[in-house]
Amino acid sequence: MNQSELKDFLDEKVAQYNHPSFLEGDPIQVPHRFSKKEDIEISGFLTATIAWGNRKSIINNAVRLMELLDNSPHDFVLNHSENDLDKLTPFVHRTFNGTDLQYFVQSLKHIYLNYKGLESTFAKHQEEGSLQTSISQFKLTFFELPHQTRTQKHVSDPLKGSAAKRINMFLRWMVRDNSTGVDFGIWKSLKPSQLSCPLDVHSGNVARKLKLLHRKQNDAKALLELDTNLRRLDATDPVKYDFALFGLGVFEKF
Repeated sequence: MNQSELKDFLDEKVAQYNHPSFLEGDPIQVPHRFSKKEDIEISGFLTATIAWGNRKSIINNAVRLMELLDNSPHDFVLNHSENDLDKLTPFVHRTFNGTDLQYFVQSLKHIYLNYKGLESTFAKHQEEGSLQTSISQFKLTFFELPHQTRTQKHVSDPLKGSAAKRINMFLRWMVRDNSTGVDFGIWKSLKPSQLSCPLDVHSGNVARKLKLLHRKQNDAKALLELDTNLRRLDATDPVKYDFALFGLGVFEKF
């Protein structure tokens, strides 16, 4: 396929998968349970944090996590007591455990009280063509409070070589417009053109088959290569192609 044919093919797949039916088996359905901006972004951030492994397990555990937060994540974050934190102890999703969750809740409170919330924290260090520096700076802010070293692994740093798949996915949820009812578009201080594709095994393998990616590892260098090529297809909304790459990989075994 030449570039024009590739764009037509991928645009068709975006239209197919960037659709409300996508929510049925995807973790983004969890923040869709909420209507308040802060509830959406906190539930989205926590859901994206545990979004690795079996998708059904991710969804079930994210729902359980919201139940532990009394299905009112913003209120819980701002007003929790020590006893409230204790009830989070049993939570576990793969290597993310109750200790990690307790810190995440405390750090989110710190961010909302001292940095005006998640959106402002990510927007503070944004660059015109990328949010990867913003993600790295966000991690520094997120771990300002005393914490166990083990918890740091649950927030990726793209400036240290990570593709930061889960945070890039979370940012897609928050920033891309909600015209199709999938992403939310509630963060207005960032632009879709700055987003990076959530690069994982599925999207990476499909991208390689389509010659959008040549690097073998799914790391920060691979993400830059993929981003560069997706921006050639659509500079204003390159990450819409995440739907195409993911759909082709997961649903069509492309």
